[in-house]
Amino acid sequence: MALGVAVGMYGLSFGAAASAAGLSVLQACAMSSLIFTGASQFALVGVLGAGGSAAAGVATALLLGTRNAMYAVILAERIPMSPQRKLLAAQVTIDESTAVSVTSSKPLAGVGFWSAGLTVYVMWNLMTLAGAAGAASVDTHALGLDAAVGAAFLGLLWPRLREAWPVALGGALLALIAVPLTPAGVPVLIAALAVLPRLVRR
Repeated sequence: MALGVAVGMYGLSFGAAASAAGLSVLQACAMSSLIFTGASQFALVGVLGAGGSAAAGVATALLLGTRNAMYAVILAERIPMSPQRKLLAAQVTIDESTAVSVTSSKPLAGVGFWSAGLTVYVMWNLMTLAGAAGAASVDTHALGLDAAVGAAFLGLLWPRLREAWPVALGGALLALIAVPLTPAGVPVLIAALAVLPRLVRR
């Protein structure tokens, strides 16, 4: 829940960015409540803010959102659910809820998933509203919100780096190479390829 509050605060940045890109408060809030995946949302408003078309923005957002489908495969094995509950789970299957679930012991995987996912969802939407409504007065850099997501993930991943440091290093190198050559957001997807050698060995 602490992670959810910290990451959810980053929604303040999204609300301000959406307003700067020309979206209304209602449109910004609708994106957060319906799309609810930060990278995709930032990608979409980034394209719109740079003068790109809505189609280009949606395509970029969809590309970044594909990773959430992969998370569902992992979570299906750890958290048995009824079909009805899966509909709700799909909405909160994000980086944070997945990370907390897979770093928890299996009996607590569901608790970790729901507590992180629902807390981020509530905070993200509240902060989107606050950021969009008060965009002119929000200084996200001064508040340190631009670093919140990275810091939260480092905290989650740190205990696993001892066993997975080659994958982490490989992913970082792939991302660094891809940054000047690919559109924003794509380096993250390319970095995921670093896990392939480990999967082949298994």
